Amino acid sequence: MKLNIAAYHFADVADVHALADVVRGQAQARDLLGSVLVAGEGINLFLAGDETDVRGFLAWLREDARFADIQAKESWSTHVPFARLKVKEKSEIVPFAGRPAGTGEARAPSVDAATLRRWIGAGHDDAGKRLLLLDTRNREEIGYGTFHGARTLPIDNFNDLPDAVEAIRDELRDAAVVSFCTGGIRCEKAAPWMRDAGIDNVLQLEGGILRYFEEVGGEGYDGGCFVFDERIALDPALKPLRDEAVPRA
Repeated sequence: MKLNIAAYHFADVADVHALADVVRGQAQARDLLGSVLVAGEGINLFLAGDETDVRGFLAWLREDARFADIQAKESWSTHVPFARLKVKEKSEIVPFAGRPAGTGEARAPSVDAATLRRWIGAGHDDAGKRLLLLDTRNREEIGYGTFHGARTLPIDNFNDLPDAVEAIRDELRDAAVVSFCTGGIRCEKAAPWMRDAGIDNVLQLEGGILRYFEEVGGEGYDGGCFVFDERIALDPALKPLRDEAVPRA
């Protein structure tokens, strides 16, 4: 079996090119395939390979103080679901019209998987405020599955989110709004933006849908979660929704 990881971490990267080069070398030395984005705001990666090699890469990356706390969502597959290794230098690791990530004190409050499962069962948060789950992903991803009763948005690109949220602002009022996405990275920008825009009752699901599946399973979730590799989507057991295909060369 092959270990797949999805991970991101926001940090100040002064020399993007240098970091991309060393990351590429470390991944190649371990025969890892997948995609890595490196930007001045941090790193975002989807990698797969033999377990020892994947964990070795993560251990190496964590030796860098900037990425010592990086957390990875894990899943398994019968083969590596990537055809090649791509390491790209970008202006942002998740494009959001140049809006910075909510790191440090600017980061929106989060809710963990176990707490959200409890809130879903109750229909409200611990203060009794009604629960509203806000899907920040695009229409294609939502087509594979989402939380039961979640408020979805008619967007095709993440940069369309601000206008879509403004259009439903009244629906979000007086609710405990929990924003979510695949692995949490988009909510690192969307949730702080919403709070800055006066929607101060918004939280973000820590680790996104994949962490929810990993920690508590699929309670309250309908269907699967779209992923950015040849497996297309994973079910709540973190297994492909369809038979795994050999990646295209």
